[in-house]
Amino acid sequence: MEFRPHIAPEIFALRPDFMALSIFVEGVTNTASTDFSGALLAQACGDLASAPWHDAHLAAWRDAYRTFGAKPQRTPCSAEALRKRCERDGRVPETNAVVDLYNAISIRYAIPVGGEDASAYVGQPQLVRATGDESFDTTADGQPKMETVDKGEVVWRDKRGVTCRRWNWRQGTRTRITEASTSLWFVLERLEPMPVEALLNAGKNLVEGLEAMGPAKGAGFVLLDADNPDGRLHF
Repeated sequence: MEFRPHIAPEIFALRPDFMALSIFVEGVTNTASTDFSGALLAQACGDLASAPWHDAHLAAWRDAYRTFGAKPQRTPCSAEALRKRCERDGRVPETNAVVDLYNAISIRYAIPVGGEDASAYVGQPQLVRATGDESFDTTADGQPKMETVDKGEVVWRDKRGVTCRRWNWRQGTRTRITEASTSLWFVLERLEPMPVEALLNAGKNLVEGLEAMGPAKGAGFVLLDADNPDGRLHF
């Protein structure tokens, strides 16, 4: 299965320093949350200062949100939302083993991490500015709900609709990773001043965690930036 994300030029016009690490893995056996995945979450929540760039990186994401009209104090990036929950509650609720893992990586490195069921995609993922007529499936009060995104909003989407709103704020229900998911796509999103080496280490730690959970078919790493919006750099 080919899985190659694309980042539109207008995204780099907003943030030339944006960089994304794309990781595609097949043959994963996901499960309900385990002692291992729960411990990863607890350890990450217990050491929020482990990434010395965390304050500056989250501030950079707040600035990035403002460039397309979002209000980060109301809708923070996913990494900031997770860390705020750790500060408020002392923990992040467990979801399933894989989601626990990538949430722990996000908290530990203060970086937005998206995890998606690749088999639910129609075509390839694209990071674009919305036209304003795209659909987004979510829930409200526990019931399915279809929204229309704001024009100019930064969104991840496929041919069917938006899969993540406001760059990395809220994921849609259609592509969420469940215990039945076996083909997985992850995207780790970095701005200055987070070191590129830290971005790569976060990706390696994510794959190591998946391997600790069970066998999977080799992970494919692709780095996307302003010079390589289609991820021509492989490592």
